[in-house]
Order: sequence, then structure tokens, then C-alpha cells
Amino acid sequence: MPAREGRAVTVAAGQRVRVVDLEGGQVGDLFAFGAGDVTEHLSASHTRSHTSRLFPAVGEQFVTNGRRPILTLVSDTSPGWHDMLIAACDPARYAALGVREAHASCAENLRRSLATLGLAVAVTPQPVNVFMRIPVRESGELGRLPAAGRPGDAITFEAAMDCVVVVSACPQDLVEINGNSPTSLAVDLLPGRHDIQGVRTA
Repeated sequence: MPAREGRAVTVAAGQRVRVVDLEGGQVGDLFAFGAGDVTEHLSASHTRSHTSRLFPAVGEQFVTNGRRPILTLVSDTSPGWHDMLIAACDPARYAALGVREAHASCAENLRRSLATLGLAVAVTPQPVNVFMRIPVRESGELGRLPAAGRPGDAITFEAAMDCVVVVSACPQDLVEINGNSPTSLAVDLLPGRHDIQGVRTA
């Protein structure tokens, strides 16, 4: 997945999907939707209520706005920073940062990626921002630090239901979450109960 772009993949229940930080220091916005009904989606707020945690941990499940498990975090070789507080970047965010020309965004990457599967959503859900380093300070303020991932670091999820997973290699280059220089990610579909071999998206 080239820098600043997104991809959508269909994932069967029991199958695993892995997001790989190919060059290090890159954030990915991850979204997941029920395969049969995209109005049911991975919900960060419902997941925080379900796990009683601000940030995800290996072994825990992400749930939907219908409070059903959709993904389980099964493996993480990165330093473990993954955010569930910051909204996906969108054209309005870049306009507020002073951008006047067109700028790629995770919200637009979601829309385009879903369109390749003939799908659309009316609202951009809160993503799971994999590899994104957002510390919560004692004052209650949120920090925005460069991603600490190293080349080849990966986070792996197992689907708890048939779903569509979208990952955007975040295009943010005006704050330092990507070190001001977005790079590429990969999404690997790993063997599941009905698969023979894994597949990497382009």
C-alpha cells in the first residue's frame, strides 16, 4: 500500500489480517465493517467500554456499534502504541491546518477503498490508529508524537465475523505523527480456516 493511500479487503471469520509498517514510523488508520451490513462497524467507543481500556492490548477484542466482537488483537511486534481517541484526518482537518489545495486524507481513502468493493458509508467511524503514539498527559491533554514503529513491525488481528477491513497509510504530514514524511504499509491476509496461503495487497 503506497504512502497516502488505502486498501479494502474482505476477511472471513477466523481469518487473520496483518498490518506491516514497511519502513518504520508510519501510522495506519484501520476500519472494519460487517460484511453483510456496513452500518455495523468497529466502534472505538464501544470497545473502550467493553475492555475498560483507552488503548488496545493483545488478546482483547474490538466490538461493533452493535456490541458484537468483530476483531481480536492476536499479535503485535511493534512497541505497542495504538490509538483509539483521534478521529481520521479529513479535508476539514487539513483546511483547519491551513491547507488550501487538495490533500489526501484517511476519510477519503476509506471512501475510495470501500467503493472498489461497491460499498459506501454515510459517516466515517472512529478508526483504530495502529502504530500511532498519543500519550495522555496528567493534565488530560493528548500528545502527538512520531510513530515509534521499526521497519517490519506488524500488528495482527483475527476476524470474529465476516467483515471488510480498510487500512489507510495515513497521509498526515503537517503534524509529526508520521515524522512529517508518510511512508508505505502492507496488509497481509493470512491463512484461515478456508485458506491455503496468505495474500498481500498491492
